[in-house]
Amino acid sequence: MSEKVKGPASYFPSIEKNYGQPIDHWKTLVRDKAGAKHMDIVNWLKSEHGLGHGHANALVAHTLAENKDR
Repeated sequence: MSEKVKGPASYFPSIEKNYGQPIDHWKTLVRDKAGAKHMDIVNWLKSEHGLGHGHANALVAHTLAENKDR
């Protein structure tokens, strides 16, 4: 039995469906904003790419957490 995905990654299927791009596309955009504050990136995704707040926040949180683990 597979475990249910939790946390920010649980938004990924909906993000791909609603915005027509794979998660790697969005993560690359977030990584390109390296050094910017979390909420600045969230607001940029919302204003420039039309993402909803929850989707943008999930992408930024998940991507920035990956970078901290490296």
